[in-house]
Amino acid sequence: MRCKFPLISASLCGALALTLTACSSSPTGRQQMLLYSEQDMSQLGAQSFEQLKEKEKISTNKATQHYVQCVTDALTATLSGPQTPGQWEVVVFDSKQINAFALPGGKIGVYTGLLNVANNQDQLATVIGHEIAHVLAQHSNERLSRSQLANVGMQISSIAISGTQYHDAAMAGLGLGVQYGVLMPYGRAQESESDIMGLRLMAQAGFNPQESITLWKNMAKASGGQQPPELLSTHPSHDTRIDDLKAEIAKLPNTSTPHPQCKLMPN
Repeated sequence: MRCKFPLISASLCGALALTLTACSSSPTGRQQMLLYSEQDMSQLGAQSFEQLKEKEKISTNKATQHYVQCVTDALTATLSGPQTPGQWEVVVFDSKQINAFALPGGKIGVYTGLLNVANNQDQLATVIGHEIAHVLAQHSNERLSRSQLANVGMQISSIAISGTQYHDAAMAGLGLGVQYGVLMPYGRAQESESDIMGLRLMAQAGFNPQESITLWKNMAKASGGQQPPELLSTHPSHDTRIDDLKAEIAKLPNTSTPHPQCKLMPN
């Protein structure tokens, strides 16, 4: 498979493809460079998640936790392979941030501020499905691989590196933490890809994909013309995102999956 990456020379890309077999394709067919194994990424995801749980305030509201877990369970019930139901750890953080994330290894964080914008289970499924899609498409691996190559890859094509030596140096260079680890912003191509994959996932789980449009309109209102919510900091524009989602909704097949019944009950 031929690699096409603007930050990597043809010779470097060729050397990496031969020595690291790093060229791959995303679930939508977009070409990727992936240097790390699923085990490596799960390790990074778990470490970053533990650091976040120590740093952030975890919500003690059982009703909110149950609600978010219910939506997540409905989404992950459609998955197979390494990311199967029951393997996803879900934590609700008590914060006004309008944000959520998913990390390699099946770690999901949702901030309570998001529930002020995602007004029902379908809108919440839009966001969580989007974040799960980042994991399924190995976007963290792709992003870290690009970053690593930009930092240390200039001479790699002319250096004989054993797999173990390169692996140790690469893992050390990542920083293995929240600041330099798997929580760096995604690129717009990755965000758009996760929009499409997340939409398909929520529809397959029985959620109403039309609510994704309402959700992102709510997000636009939440920005109020000022700094956008953190969740949207590197995303496509609201209009572009909504137009793309409308086009994708029109392509979705009809599903007989029962509509989930996740409700936020008074605590």
